[in-house]
Amino acid sequence: MKHIIVSLCVLNLLCGGVCAAEGQLAKPNILLILVDDMGFSDLGCYGSEISTPNLDALAADGLCFTQFYNAARCCPTRASLLTGLYPHQTGVGHMVQDKGQPGYRGRLNDSCVTIAEVLRGAGYFSAMSGKWHVGSEFDVVPWNRGFDRSLAGVGPGIGFYHLDGPLKRLALDGRMLANDGPELPKDWYTTDVFTDYALKFIGEAQAEKKPFFLYLAYNAPHFPLQAPAEDIAKYRGKYKAGWDKLREERHKKQVVLGIVDKTWPLSSRPEEMKAWDSLTPAEQDRFDQIMAVYAACVDHMDRAVGRVVEDLRGRGILDNTLILFLSDNGGNAETGLNGVLEGPGAPGSATSRVYCGQSWATLQNTPFRRYKHYIHEGGISTPLIVHWPAGIPAKGELRQQPGHIVDLMATCVDVAGAKYPAEFNSKPILPMEGKSLLPAFANKSVQRDAIFWEHEGNAAVRLGDWKLVRLGREGPWELYDMKADRTELHDRAAEKPEMVKDLSDQWNAWAIRTKVIPYPGPRRGKPEQPANDP
Repeated sequence: MKHIIVSLCVLNLLCGGVCAAEGQLAKPNILLILVDDMGFSDLGCYGSEISTPNLDALAADGLCFTQFYNAARCCPTRASLLTGLYPHQTGVGHMVQDKGQPGYRGRLNDSCVTIAEVLRGAGYFSAMSGKWHVGSEFDVVPWNRGFDRSLAGVGPGIGFYHLDGPLKRLALDGRMLANDGPELPKDWYTTDVFTDYALKFIGEAQAEKKPFFLYLAYNAPHFPLQAPAEDIAKYRGKYKAGWDKLREERHKKQVVLGIVDKTWPLSSRPEEMKAWDSLTPAEQDRFDQIMAVYAACVDHMDRAVGRVVEDLRGRGILDNTLILFLSDNGGNAETGLNGVLEGPGAPGSATSRVYCGQSWATLQNTPFRRYKHYIHEGGISTPLIVHWPAGIPAKGELRQQPGHIVDLMATCVDVAGAKYPAEFNSKPILPMEGKSLLPAFANKSVQRDAIFWEHEGNAAVRLGDWKLVRLGREGPWELYDMKADRTELHDRAAEKPEMVKDLSDQWNAWAIRTKVIPYPGPRRGKPEQPANDP
């Protein structure tokens, strides 16, 4: 009860003590939007040339975080975002396969609760629309993890378009839908369908006179990249400038916007990646086509977000809705340098296969190194846009405070005046790992200890301005000063061995505590052990 009273007092102070207008709710609505495989620099307000006016407008009327982090991969990020725990604590330390060890069971376990389960106790209507991917193969699904309503992608894979055939991928409140069923429009496109149902669920929450928590998880711009032909046409030819020039242009824009510090050099093009000017005209045209499809996916997603914003505005509840927008990992380099562009249909159509690959992912993650899967900044850095006019008086400001997806549970609990349980369904629940971001919204510091990561042996710990990062389980620890060198170009490990030892000791202790260790399966014929001290 004390926690609830304190949270409500904080909320009232942030809102200026103003009572909700007619049509609004005393407690704020919470809209959490997650996109898939989008890089750090792919929005206009983070440096991109892609048209994202709706998200840019939210940023201009709210906040952009410049140092917010995800968990480097789809499933771990979603597990952590939903629960406020590190991924391995939830059982989703890797993907959705059971690898036999506690941290790698492939589904949310009973030691965690979701935001939906917690906010339900505070009187919230909870809904989700979009990609789930935290254990539906094991019957861990949104309708039994606290969501009152859900249209969820729970099958073996989610494309963008309706496809003929037996594959069923979408479930409405637990009932699998036929791809051509009456609940779905003809020739549907996931970005639009997920938005349609999000709007429907908002209306239902309004009808029940409840504040809502809505988790809107787009699969855009995840591969295989598909988008309407008219959206692709907008970008065709614009990427013939090439990744070298466009990276420089994005970086310059980021400096002007204040997203990155002017003293951080742009990371150099990887040695294995070709200079754009060395490509033949045919190769350049092929790469232009690939990136045009990707840009179209982002563009269409932005317009979908705009539909949601306009719906909230039309209902008179936009000002009292906390909107959080972020991506689940950095740009995706899977499929290698050349990406994929295959038919038989036109590029970007329902029967095509388009993947950006490493070359364009390097642009997407400007100015950072590496990609999805990795714990260097390119893999774990995400935009975070925060919009809440009733609770955040600042407009168009940046927040430099480091944050992590484990903070979203704590933030939602704080905003909603909810109580995070010590026990749920007669089972003990692990305490939250994150910190509420409400102080950061007011541009105050967030008092926190270190932030940790592990995925596929890639590992890191950030404490203050220092980050220790490792490539693979056998790689040496690298040490970077994030204040002076966030593009991770100057390894300071040799200069500061005591700091390396201290931070690696902290990482090892965390890895044991959070079930990163034991790792799944033997390494080079030997049982997995904690990482050796350098």
